[in-house]
Amino acid sequence: MASATSTSSALLAAAEDGAALSRAEIAALLQLEDDACLLEAADRVRRRCVGEEIFLRGIVEFSSHCRNRCRYCGLRRDNTGLERYRIPEDEVLALAAEIARAGCTTIVLQSGEDRGYTGARLAELVRAIRRATDLTVTLSVGELDYDDYLKLRQAGAERFLLRHETANAELYARLHPGRSLEGRLRCLRWLKSLGFETGAGFMVGLPGQTMYDLAEDILLLRELDVDMIGIGPFIPHPATELQAAPPGDVGLVLRAMAVARLVTCDTNIPATTATGALDPAARLRAFSGGANVFMPNFTPSVYAGQYQIYPGKGSQDLALEGQLADLRDFCGSCGRPLGTSAGSRPQTPPDTAGHHRDDS
Repeated sequence: MASATSTSSALLAAAEDGAALSRAEIAALLQLEDDACLLEAADRVRRRCVGEEIFLRGIVEFSSHCRNRCRYCGLRRDNTGLERYRIPEDEVLALAAEIARAGCTTIVLQSGEDRGYTGARLAELVRAIRRATDLTVTLSVGELDYDDYLKLRQAGAERFLLRHETANAELYARLHPGRSLEGRLRCLRWLKSLGFETGAGFMVGLPGQTMYDLAEDILLLRELDVDMIGIGPFIPHPATELQAAPPGDVGLVLRAMAVARLVTCDTNIPATTATGALDPAARLRAFSGGANVFMPNFTPSVYAGQYQIYPGKGSQDLALEGQLADLRDFCGSCGRPLGTSAGSRPQTPPDTAGHHRDDS
């Protein structure tokens, strides 16, 4: 037992120092039974690489229409029992102004893959927000053509979130009918090439997922050199084929976030809403384990309950004031300030120490 503890401590110390980690070593960190030391190490790396500030990104879920049939998502087009909506664009502009008044520096426009929004229409919405506010515009609208991504970048969008969900190509294809991991990665590389600050990420606890799959997810984030990382638990939705599957483990989500911080160092990592949906306390605990971004949801209540990517999401997001109050209390207790800048990823040369090495 002492030998195993000593080995884990040495591995964690090496990871904190920026050593290259193999897939097996990452999997070992993800399985640490006592994760306090792991979260503390991630917090030290967060402090050293991105500072003390916690940045606010205000989310507006402007459309619940989606063309996809993802087997885990309540927005899937086959869910005919869901009332769909599109928030009028003048209302989105009013919400952008509200987000700015609340002290957020970034608006995140999120939706399903809605064919009603062409690249040109989305680009005009981005331009309107940029004309009316000083907000940084982040988009999370799924897979588009290269030309559409280009239109959005030229319109003034600076960031794009596109979670890869799983680095296991077979599992990806099984969960996303008609889609491939290769296509997803192509989009992520396009976004990077266009100069977007690019976010990816994955779910923890997907049926059929292994610890080595999660390790590959983290190595993929490093390979892609992403700027933002979203990690949350799988939460089964009753209107999907995976309704009877167990949810992801929140403790493993926190460990995955911590290891992602150790491996990528200077990325922006939010404490995700999905984590809070399973365990509200865990969302704040994430800030002691490497997270540095909080994403309050400004979607009006008349719509929020219909954005059912997982059950319970609407009620979680409706508690906006309570979430912000809890965050401010947390910041006061640990001396971490709320960020007042856009909170871009630090423009420093990439650390070359953490590249993937063979398990051998």
